[in-house]
Amino acid sequence: MSTEQVVSHDAQQAAQGTARILLVDDDPSVGAFMKGLMTSAGHGLKCAGSASDALEALSLGDQPVDLILLDIGLPDQSGWEFLRNLRKGGDQTPVIFLSAQHALADRVRGFELGADDFIQKPFRPEELIARVNAVLRRHKMLPTYQVGPLSLNLSHHTVEVAGRRLDVSPREFQVLMALVSARGGIRSRAELLREVWELETDPGTKLLEVQITRLRRKLASEGRDLIQTVIGQGYRIHWAPMAS
Repeated sequence: MSTEQVVSHDAQQAAQGTARILLVDDDPSVGAFMKGLMTSAGHGLKCAGSASDALEALSLGDQPVDLILLDIGLPDQSGWEFLRNLRKGGDQTPVIFLSAQHALADRVRGFELGADDFIQKPFRPEELIARVNAVLRRHKMLPTYQVGPLSLNLSHHTVEVAGRRLDVSPREFQVLMALVSARGGIRSRAELLREVWELETDPGTKLLEVQITRLRRKLASEGRDLIQTVIGQGYRIHWAPMAS
């Protein structure tokens, strides 16, 4: 029996009707109102009053956030800057802007930065819930890839080994995704350079080897190396249970 499986954690969560939502807004009254509204819709909501608080919530949470509701006027940086930095760092958590700004240029800017929706304040509660659920449905189509103890969540770009969350860079995630998507097959050096770095020729700087070395160190699990080198061919992800 194959040791690889693809499971949809998000689909299971959708069936339960509960999403983990992070509200980034410095107005406590908005937080109190939104908490009641999202609870009534069957979702859980945490509040962050600044961009720095939001980043801490995203990095320290036991479980990944499914959706961010983001105000533009934050005390430490604008919502624009927060989203730009989030996407630059490789975080693809869905984001909906909630803002009193309503000019077309503002909405366009939000979408160009990677927002999934833009809702003007004040809003009708039933419309907000409908649009939150629509964004969640779209993103729940992305699966979690599982190979033995290794788990990659495509919605949140997170990696776990045996239930332990790993700190990986966006580039390291891309390398892992390229290997895992081969479903046990071998990915050549040329394929990985082209897919991850968009390079058609080897630059001679050992880009790939450096990333593989870092990933092997982070992925060390139960004394086994999940990334195998196939001499003369490339790399692959492989895991087999230890004999009992």
